[in-house]
Amino acid sequence: MNTKKASPPYQVIIDHYETCLENHGDNNLGVDWPDKCDAATRYQVMLDIVKGSSRETIIDFGCGAGHLLEYIQTHNMKNIDYIGLDISPKFIALCRRKWPHHDFIKEDVLEKSDTIPEADYVIMNGVFTEKCTLPNKVMFSYMQRVIKLMWSKARKGLAVNVMSTNVDWKRKDLFHLSKRDFSKFLTAEISPSFLFREDYGLYEFTAYVHRDA
Repeated sequence: MNTKKASPPYQVIIDHYETCLENHGDNNLGVDWPDKCDAATRYQVMLDIVKGSSRETIIDFGCGAGHLLEYIQTHNMKNIDYIGLDISPKFIALCRRKWPHHDFIKEDVLEKSDTIPEADYVIMNGVFTEKCTLPNKVMFSYMQRVIKLMWSKARKGLAVNVMSTNVDWKRKDLFHLSKRDFSKFLTAEISPSFLFREDYGLYEFTAYVHRDA
């Protein structure tokens, strides 16, 4: 009797990013960001949800090679306490070698979430950009499940970006989501306190979701 557990549909996304790391190494191409400057713009936009000088904890969901942490350190953001979280053992092993004194958690949160701590903010940068071969409906369902779960870990807010539908053309491997569909989900399932940001020159937009005061 074969008792081997079937891989989840999103395994194709994990495999894709691990292949990028294997082919390109620890750089922007290794996490499939084609432009290093654009990647840095995303890091800044993601971190803009963390305002003020008070000390805040963030979970970098889908931390990959830890480049958000590199950005935080390079820009001397000493008010941010960082926790990395990824499903990929290869990326987590890389991060732990680079930063042995930082907390990096290897977990599939849809399988086991009780080991995930709470944080002030959850950052989800590029996690839902690529769907690879997943149908849009399956990808959107996966995205909703993950956001709902991670929202339960966020004390103050969550930042997440997706590809815009306001583009001249679409790649079949990318996940384009309309603001209408995204806002409908956020309002019904997460929080009505959110805003969409698309002022940073890329073919995407970022949602900042806040807990009501």
